[in-house]
Amino acid sequence: MNAFLIIINIAVLLVLMFGLYMMQKKHVSFSKRVFAGLGLGIILGFIIHLIYGIESEVTVETMGWYNIVGTGYVKLLQMIVMPLVFISIVGAFTKLKLTKNIGKISILVIGILLGTTAISAAIGIGATLGFGLDGMELVEGEAEAARNAALEERAAGVEAMTAPQQILDMFPANPFLDLTGARATSTIGVVIFAALLGIAFLGIKRKEPEQAEFFAKIIDTLYSVIMRVVTLILRLTPYGILAIITKVAATSNYEAIMNLGTFVIASYAAIILMFIVHLLLLTIAKINPFNYVKKGFPTLMFAFTSRSSAGTLPLTIKTQSKDFGVSEGIANFAGSFGLSIGQNGCAGIYPAMLAVMVAPAAGINPLSPGFILTLILVVTISSFGVAGVGGGATFAALIVLSIMDLPIAIVGLLISVEPLIDMGRTALNVSGSMISGILTSKATGEFETEVYQQPNVVEA
Repeated sequence: MNAFLIIINIAVLLVLMFGLYMMQKKHVSFSKRVFAGLGLGIILGFIIHLIYGIESEVTVETMGWYNIVGTGYVKLLQMIVMPLVFISIVGAFTKLKLTKNIGKISILVIGILLGTTAISAAIGIGATLGFGLDGMELVEGEAEAARNAALEERAAGVEAMTAPQQILDMFPANPFLDLTGARATSTIGVVIFAALLGIAFLGIKRKEPEQAEFFAKIIDTLYSVIMRVVTLILRLTPYGILAIITKVAATSNYEAIMNLGTFVIASYAAIILMFIVHLLLLTIAKINPFNYVKKGFPTLMFAFTSRSSAGTLPLTIKTQSKDFGVSEGIANFAGSFGLSIGQNGCAGIYPAMLAVMVAPAAGINPLSPGFILTLILVVTISSFGVAGVGGGATFAALIVLSIMDLPIAIVGLLISVEPLIDMGRTALNVSGSMISGILTSKATGEFETEVYQQPNVVEA
């Protein structure tokens, strides 16, 4: 009987996917197909949850099959991330996109990422105090105890690393290893390696122009091929979102979410407020914030459903360059650095909230100006090297709590609502990355206002 029900569930997903395919054949816009996939996924997920429950064999087996579409799509995106980062940065040099302002661009991108992270930390602190969240009220169950036991070993490794060691960890001792994404700081390592190759190319161009021209043609060809692969994968976005959000809706523990409802609400209040700050920054720069929301919606929605900043990178770069009018070089720098530096949600809001929640247990007054300023500084600096994949927020929280000498057990106590909150955090991370690209492009005079004001062209 269970096998029959599983087959029915699979058939329903296939029917919905066919419906999305027909929308594409009828030339329905990309953003509308993404939104349709999201809505259908929520409905299907809730129905499966209500009929079968979270732990039933039917639900578990069904989600296993749905993962072929959802997780498979995310894996395809992650597959292309490192090649895209590498070839995009090198290509920015061969196309002479960054030669004049490379230093200024780097400083602006990183500065904006860190600045917005500091603001997000302050907002996280304010939300925690405003909602009166107290870590002492959280209860440890079996799942939470198991999570904390697993985190203890990871926390020991974090505590063992000094600040200089964390900085050194960003340098690529083996760039080929970093191209596999093996380290938390692999993205920064690839960016550094690619930038060095680009600088070397400029030197060769002055001394041996023929060799440089040949190298540039190779890079341009590789760039065209990789971007074509990106386009092919992005065409699958509506189907991927359909499967991913179905799993989220079907397997979420709504009872636990209700028990930790205040924390969930406070987290999303902080996330929404920080997103408003992003829009205010655009307004100050005299850039229409409504266009940003409209044109960036598909990318932000994918980040929300996939919970992977790294998986969203192809969309992040393409949206900046093709829809927002950001130069390719800046879009690639902002997108790449945004994976591991200054993630507003995972490395900003979340660690700050947890630190304030457990401060009283350590005998610290969370209202103390000294504590608040120190926490914001620690959160901002420790945002370097946070991986743009699932679990980055946990890593960031462990670093901050360890540096502040605060209890780390609270990280495991929130396991039941992690997926729900991580969705909003990831979308905010990607938004911060795109904002840094737009503002940097505007500041360097490379922002194409006409492109920004046009309708979306990312119709994958």
